[in-house]
Amino acid sequence: MTSGMLIREARLRASLTQTELSERSGRDRAQIARWESDSVQPSFETLRDLVRACGFDLALALVPYDVDEGGEKRLRENLFRSPENRLQAMLKERKR
Repeated sequence: MTSGMLIREARLRASLTQTELSERSGRDRAQIARWESDSVQPSFETLRDLVRACGFDLALALVPYDVDEGGEKRLRENLFRSPENRLQAMLKERKR
């Protein structure tokens, strides 16, 4: 699941239009459309704010990770990623 899919899902579950979400969140409607289409990736804070404007929250938790043969390399690579890139990688991994 991408951040755009998450925003759209929260908005639809709340029965909001993009315009209504724009009014609730104080964000431009066109920007919301770009985020939903995954043309642009919002920061984690913006993603959280948009989901909250829909009446939901993101539940994030650190869970033990079973390091497999390639897992250690992946952990080292993640040390050099930004928080947004780590979130995108995590969402992409969950999609599989």
